[in-house]
Parts: sequence; structure tokens; C-alpha cells
Amino acid sequence: MSVMEQGTHSLIELLETIADNKYVLGDRLVEVGVSGPNLEATLSAIAMAQGELGHARLLYNWCFDLKGVKGKKPDIQAQTGKAFQTAVNVQNWISLIASLYAINAAIDIVFQTVLKTSHSKVASRIQKLVREQHDHIIYAENWAKQLLLDQGAVPYRFQEALREAAEEAKAWLAKVEKSEELKKEGYFPETPSFPEKFEKRLQQLNAEQLVQANE
Repeated sequence: MSVMEQGTHSLIELLETIADNKYVLGDRLVEVGVSGPNLEATLSAIAMAQGELGHARLLYNWCFDLKGVKGKKPDIQAQTGKAFQTAVNVQNWISLIASLYAINAAIDIVFQTVLKTSHSKVASRIQKLVREQHDHIIYAENWAKQLLLDQGAVPYRFQEALREAAEEAKAWLAKVEKSEELKKEGYFPETPSFPEKFEKRLQQLNAEQLVQANE
């Protein structure tokens, strides 16, 4: 396999992992989101589900192009098996928000780096996705703060769900960071520091929660 083929293979694996997570999140936003804490949360979850599924479709189609698929793209019936287990296991509102925040924050870190360092063709593929994803992150972040400031066992349950989702996302970021093929193709710099950037986002979320709690 040539260096170029290795780079394409690594890019496909990266995109399919992101697409799988968005596909599963879209599915969970429908299944779990319909029983959100209030009507506004439910309607927003359903709207975001369409966004996540649209992002997944865009990335899957990009992968089909990279694989040389011509003509009409195949219908997506299921993920390829690369989605994080924490996303697959989402069964309630708390774990949904934890996964939605952690996974999209991790994806955003990768794509923001790609936008700064990569080719114009790549940027044109993901610019709209990144803008839309920002709204999803803000939504999940706002709900995360509410859950952290809630009463009873809710803050602890959310912290545990977020810790689990964050650990899996951070492990994935560390793996992506080590991809020499993606670095050689110029998708991100030699030392992108993905896990460190992700950890800073989590720390900022907790810091903002403490400020609100003391107001």
C-alpha cells in the first residue's frame, strides 16, 4: 500500500468513526430526546437529531467518494461498528447529554484543527458541518451545566456519565493524534495535542459550573 493509499485509508477510518458516532447520536436523540425534561428540550433534541443524521450522511458519502464509489450513494442502514460504546449505551437524558457533549467536543477539536491546516477541498466539505455542530455543543453544554447544578443524585449521575463518555473520547483523540499517515497528508500538525485540548474544555465546563453555583 502506497503512502497516499495509507493516508486515504486513515482518513476514511477517521471519517467513518465520526459518522458512526453522529449516526448513533442522531438515533438516540430521537429515542431518548422525545422524553426530555420539558417540551423545549424535546423539540430541540428532535431538531438536532436531524442535524446529526445529516452530518453522518455527509461524512458517509465522503467516504464513498474516497473509496471510488460512483453514481448514487448507498442508503445508510446502520453504523459501521466504530461508534463509541458510551453513545451506543445511551438510555436516558443524563447519559444522552453527557455523550452529546463529550463526543461532539472531541470531534470539534479534530475538525477545527483540520480547518486550520488542511486542504481547501477538505475545508469545503466540513465548514458547514462545523458551524452547525457548534450549536449542538452549546445546547449540550447548557444542559450539562443545569444537570451539574441540579438537586439530589442528578449531579453525581451526570458527572459519572460524563467521565465515562470523556474517557472514551479522550482515548480516541490520543489514537487519532498518533496517526502518522494523517500527519503526512497534512490534515493536522505533528503535535496537535488533542487530548490536552479536550481536557481543557472539560475543565472549563466544571469551572463555569462552580461560578454559577456560587452566584
